[in-house]
Order: sequence, then C-alpha cells, then structure tokens
Amino acid sequence: MAYDKLIFELSKPGKTGYRLPSLDVEGKDLSEYIPEELLATDELDFPEVSEVDVIRHFTNLSMKNYGLDRGFYPLGSCTMKYNPKINEDVASLEGFTNLHPYQKDEDVQGTLEALYNVGEALSEISGMDFMTLQPAAGAHGEITGVMLIKAYHEHNGQNQRNKIIVPDAAHGTNPATAAMAGYEIIEIKSKPNGMVDIDALKAVVGDDTAGLMLTNPNTLGIYDENIKDITSIIHDAGGLVYYDGANMNAILGHSRPGDMGFDIVHYNVHKTFSTPHGGGGPGAGPVGVKSFLKPFLPKPVVEKKDDGTYYLDFDVPYTLGKMKAFVGHVAILLRTYSYILTMGKDGLRDASTMAVLNANYLAQSLKENYNLPLDRLYKHEFVLAGIKDDTHTITTLDVAKRILDKGFHAPTVYFPLIVPEALMIEPTESEPKDTLDDFIKALNEIAEEAKTNPELLKTAPHDTPVRRPDETKAAKDLVLKYEGEINA
Repeated sequence: MAYDKLIFELSKPGKTGYRLPSLDVEGKDLSEYIPEELLATDELDFPEVSEVDVIRHFTNLSMKNYGLDRGFYPLGSCTMKYNPKINEDVASLEGFTNLHPYQKDEDVQGTLEALYNVGEALSEISGMDFMTLQPAAGAHGEITGVMLIKAYHEHNGQNQRNKIIVPDAAHGTNPATAAMAGYEIIEIKSKPNGMVDIDALKAVVGDDTAGLMLTNPNTLGIYDENIKDITSIIHDAGGLVYYDGANMNAILGHSRPGDMGFDIVHYNVHKTFSTPHGGGGPGAGPVGVKSFLKPFLPKPVVEKKDDGTYYLDFDVPYTLGKMKAFVGHVAILLRTYSYILTMGKDGLRDASTMAVLNANYLAQSLKENYNLPLDRLYKHEFVLAGIKDDTHTITTLDVAKRILDKGFHAPTVYFPLIVPEALMIEPTESEPKDTLDDFIKALNEIAEEAKTNPELLKTAPHDTPVRRPDETKAAKDLVLKYEGEINA
C-alpha cells in the first residue's frame, strides 16, 4: 500500500509520545528562570502524535528511499558503490567518536597515527610524496590543488601564468574549479578516439600556462595513451599538471599518477575507497603533491617524530592556510583506512580489475540495442549514445525513466556533453554478475518496448512515488518546510 502522508496529517489533539510522572514539587512559571523577552508567546505548531505513529511514519518514508543497500546504483562519473559495514564499525569506535578536536596531541596519539598512516598509504597508492587530508570532498580537493598551483607560481614570481588548460572530456568540476581560483580556462577538444589532441595541446601552451587539469580515465571511461607526452608538454612550458583522481578506482594498483609525471592529485575516497558520498554529507578529498609543493600545503599536516610519536605540524612556510576546520573529516578518513587495510595491496588491485571487467561486460552486452560510439576497451565506465530507435522519438530521458520501473537507479544522463543522448554507466566492482545480467535484461527489454509500445517509455515511470516532475521547477522552486496549511 502506498504511503504518502505528512506527519501533520497523523496529528490528533491530545496524542503524545511520552508520559511524565506527577510533580512532587511546587510548579513554577518558566518566566522565573528565563527572561520574558526570550520566551515564545505563540503556541508551537507541533504535530500531536504517539511514539508508534512516529516510528511507522518515518519507517514508511525511509522505504521510499533508494540506496546502495537496497539495489544497483549504476551511476556514471560519480561512482556509487557498496560501503562494507566493517568500515562503519571502525569509524564508530568510542576511542574515535569521543574525541574532541582541541585535545592535545599527546592525548590523541592513536587517531593521529591512523591519519598519518592513511596519508602514507594514499601517497604510496598515488605515487605522490605528501598528502593533505583536509579537503571535504573531491571538488574541494580540486580547488585545493588549483590553489596550490597558484601559490607556487606566485611564490616564484610567475604571476603572468593565468591560464588553466582543461580537455573537454574532463569532469565538469575541473573548469569550474579553475574559474573559481581566478584562472582563464582553455578548453581543448578530444580526438575522435576520445583522447587529448596532442597537436591542439601544443598549440595552446605558453609562458601564460599555469597548468593542466586532466581527468584520467576521462568521462568517456578512456585511459589516455599519451599521458606522459601530455605531462611533458606542460612541464616544458613551465606549468604544473593536476590529476583529477576521481576515477582512481579504474587504475588502483595498476598505475600511479606520480609515475606519469603529475604534480598534484586528488582522491574522491567514496569512489575509490568505499566511504559515504561527499555530496550527501561529510566526505573527504585528500590531495597528494610532489615534494616541491609540500611548503604550500594547508596546515596543519600530520607528522611523525623520530621517537615514533605523532603531532600536528603548523609550521608550513608558504601554506595556503586552512581548507577545513581542524584536520578534515576524520571519521571518513578512518573508513578509508579501514577499507585499505581490509582489502590489502592485492585486494585493491583486484577491485580495480573487476570494475574494469564489469564496465566492459555491460558495454559489450548492450551495444546491440544501444549506440556505443567508441567500441573499444573501457576502464571503469562507458558512455552510450542513446537507444537504437529508427523512429528517433525515444530519448535517453525516456530510457532513464523506464529503468526506474525495472527496479534500478538510473545512470547519469546527458553527460558528458560531447556525446549526444549520453547514457553514462558505471557498474563498479561491488556488483555481482547476476545483478549485471538483470540490468542488461532490463535495458534490452526497454529496447524491445521502444519498438512495440513506445508510449510505455514516454509515460514512464509508472511505479514510483513521483512520476515526471517539472525538473526546472523542482530545482528552482524547492519546498523544504511545512508551512502549516494542513492545521490552519
């Protein structure tokens, strides 16, 4: 039975979820304790409900939510994979949760050791020399990285370097981040094979180049085969090279940005190391750098003394300052550490291998009914260019809406912009073959429905609490609070 109520609709005068014992002392007026001007004069409009009303109401609402613990979430570009519960257990240990950020270093040695170790592990995995753990999410890591580029050039009197080069197959956050840092964006087009056009890159570099931001594998799921040439071209021009490591789960244990010539890299730990998503709450986007950029890192950094103890080092000579309060989101970083330790070196490499295998299995299984613009080996994700439809009336949005009726979360649609009718799919390594086969079956059923009953797609979804909202209105005219009309 569909449940679609506000808690105010359950309210009945006199209902309560508690019962207090009778007073055994003389009652007093609240104004004796709190100044009159601070007391509310109007009756609060709270719903009057019982405890069981509250529990059933919010349990029913939670059942409307779709998440990874309920089913497959094949989002492209912004990986959504299963987060093992042992990571939650580790982050919930009282030894961590009961700490206060102002405690002295000597009182929190265990936490500092864990943070130091996770920084060391992330440096080793990326091939970088040092790591800041402060950024709160991947995009926050990006702005940290670009600000490091700016600080470095300004320190060296290279203020004329005011351009950042961004390939068109990059994450959309890349140009936005560079613009936020005050840079002019130089976009270069991809070649038909999806890789950076080396000739176009050579044509735009110069003594005004501050750096290049490269998403690799890019948003088409393609690993650029000329990556060392790319980093050399930028370095020869005096610029720095930034690696958008959001797709690191595609190369984990196989290759390292630091070995490719990159100076800076950020992680999206939810994508690579299985933590909650930064956009939906506290996340983390650690940034790794080569040693010549260490003096510019945000402070403090977690360091280890010769006697084996740990401390927060605020003595960073050309620091950016702080990018986040204290040392960042510690609980997320503990989940990252737990994931790295439980997977181990071989496990991390296997996870990446499986992510690539799953993506290519789906791409090859769907190309008969969907347009696959580049029929080649992909990494962690791939992009379809819409459904094969002779009538040219079925859009990618129709497919995405219909897949909801089949019990799956929809993939990313209409991104990247360089692919028409884009349907961007990333299965991740955490999904078994049975789930992938069910997803393939569902998408192929939709392809058949497009031929036999296209109206079914045009009017989808049919089984969700919300059908096809006015998406512009939903985005621009949010209603986020109860205004009291029901009880009025």
